[in-house]
Amino acid sequence: MTVGMQAVLGALLQQSDTELYGLEIVQASGLEPGTIYPILQRLRGAGWVSDRWEDLEPAHAQGRPPRRYYRLTMEGHARAIHALQHGRDRSGLSRLLTPRSVASAPEAGPT
Repeated sequence: MTVGMQAVLGALLQQSDTELYGLEIVQASGLEPGTIYPILQRLRGAGWVSDRWEDLEPAHAQGRPPRRYYRLTMEGHARAIHALQHGRDRSGLSRLLTPRSVASAPEAGPT
């Protein structure tokens, strides 16, 4: 799993209760648009992410093109947490990309 994919998954996990459009994912992940869209397409193809286009009316009323919204699927949510935990175990950089809710979860170990 690439650092870019970890960043996108981390952004989606941080706000897993809502849909995010591309620019929001760019801002939350710190990656460029040209980087996140291929990652989102791979995640969508794997069934980790669902997407939908916004209705035309709100976009036209605001004078902009319609947005494409992304959200982790239930399977994607579980797999993303697992992938980020494993990535964190292998790399110090991955720990920086792990959402707080995952990073602050107590780890099993001797007491």
